[in-house]
Amino acid sequence: MALFQSNNPVLNEKALQKAGSSSSEGVMTINGTIGKMGFLLLMVMAAAVYAWGVPARQQNPVPFLIGGSLTGFILAIVMVFKKEWSPYLAPAYALAEGLFLGVISVLYSNLYEGIVLQAVVLTFGTFAAMLVLYKTRVIRATERFRSIIITATMGIAFFYLIAFVLGMFNIHIPFLHEGSAVGIIFSLVVVAIAALNLILDFDLVETGAAQGAPKYFEWYASFGMLVTLVWLYLEILRLLSKLNRR
Repeated sequence: MALFQSNNPVLNEKALQKAGSSSSEGVMTINGTIGKMGFLLLMVMAAAVYAWGVPARQQNPVPFLIGGSLTGFILAIVMVFKKEWSPYLAPAYALAEGLFLGVISVLYSNLYEGIVLQAVVLTFGTFAAMLVLYKTRVIRATERFRSIIITATMGIAFFYLIAFVLGMFNIHIPFLHEGSAVGIIFSLVVVAIAALNLILDFDLVETGAAQGAPKYFEWYASFGMLVTLVWLYLEILRLLSKLNRR
């Protein structure tokens, strides 16, 4: 579900424009956004740790898997249209995604020992690397760059949608899940696109703070970055699983 986010469509220029200017509640700041992002990550990790123990407690993991992903998807859609509700819905979204990720992670861990820790380290390492590249202006969120990343992301989302529909008819795209050279290259490209979406996220957070967006936009911006991170983590897990099959 995380793949449906980027330009990030959750966190884009239109979202900032619709948020308007500051209100009596205060204005958006970078430090405020960082704090809220940290809080959401803690909630994701807490829920993921709880869901990780579901199989050990001999509970059925399917409700956590389906319930977490479906709840997260619904909350994300609501926040896209009701951004001012983000202070209340973003934490709920983080908990739902944590339950989903916890179950997904334990399933991967049962197949490939150590894969989850590798994926977590690579995800946060990529986040840090993208932040450094953005702050040092090695990569700039120019209009050309933005257009390329948006187009690539929409193409990936459309491809996944087609794969999902075909899968309902028991038609599978081999390289999407297999560890062939083509499959690994495809996953590398998707991971790269997901990582570059973070540059757009950082730019919009900085722009929102500079323009004095409403305080609630800190929650919405944090939610948008979390969507990107979840997508990135899932794609890295997929890539590592393909490498482990070789």
